[in-house]
Amino acid sequence: MDATPIGTLEFIGTATVLMRVAGFTILTDPNFLHAGDHVHIGYGLHAKRLTNPSRELESLPPLDFVVLSHLHEDHFDRYVTEHLARTTPILTTPHAARSLARMGFSGAYGLPTWKRVRVDGTGGTVTIAAMPGAHAPGILARALPAVMGTLFDFADNAGRRLRMYISGDTLVNERLHEIPARYPDIDIALLHLGGTRVLGLMVTMDGRQGVRAMQIVAPRIAVPIHYDDYDRFRSPLSDFERAVDEAGLRERVRFLARGETLALAPSLGSALAAAGVFDAFSDGDADVDAASDGARDDEGPSVRTDPFSR
Repeated sequence: MDATPIGTLEFIGTATVLMRVAGFTILTDPNFLHAGDHVHIGYGLHAKRLTNPSRELESLPPLDFVVLSHLHEDHFDRYVTEHLARTTPILTTPHAARSLARMGFSGAYGLPTWKRVRVDGTGGTVTIAAMPGAHAPGILARALPAVMGTLFDFADNAGRRLRMYISGDTLVNERLHEIPARYPDIDIALLHLGGTRVLGLMVTMDGRQGVRAMQIVAPRIAVPIHYDDYDRFRSPLSDFERAVDEAGLRERVRFLARGETLALAPSLGSALAAAGVFDAFSDGDADVDAASDGARDDEGPSVRTDPFSR
């Protein structure tokens, strides 16, 4: 098997990550405000940014698409709203897609929980599935926008694969247990931490919940993001580090500074794909299901090919 990386992951800040995998260039949760800027998080509440992004929006390479976990201003800020091209393909929750369409973003596409889409590129294929998320406990959940996690299944033209999970702004909840049941053998997980608090209630995972999410989803490697950029983040990265050490999981975590890039090794399953034990992806929906390691869809047709084509 080719041991060269299948791609890279660059941490820009907050939940903003630039991925270049299997020929795709993907941006997550674009937030390019600077230290001292404020964001509105609803109901008259604001948060102050404490850090700067490692690069500017204008410095990005051409994007194939954006993945947005939910529509909050610390994930899709006013500068991005004003300066991101209105035709940029954006994969997000149905709620956020409707709101973005009203703002003039013609490429916004809403993906309900467990639904999947497949995009074919010149360097490979990626299937993206919406994962469950719970942004807040109890009645506060109704006051916050719907949030999704994201599962990426990449396959490059050489048959190498990579399975990546991004938690989104979720708390640990029972539905997270469904993720490894449907999508085992996750290679890398990006965990939104910070222990963000609104009206005294926690709305993103703190350090201990981050470790619990690792134990549930069981990725080969976990990368913490979204942990110190705003003044409403109450659980610093050191909380997660301490919890990781207590759980004996240090060897499964990679810590990235803003601006740092991580090379992504292909999945161990790539060796089987290269040997022809299974096809990485194929054209039919039934074959895509078989290649997704038992992923189920309980709500009708599971895969739409190239949702961004018009």
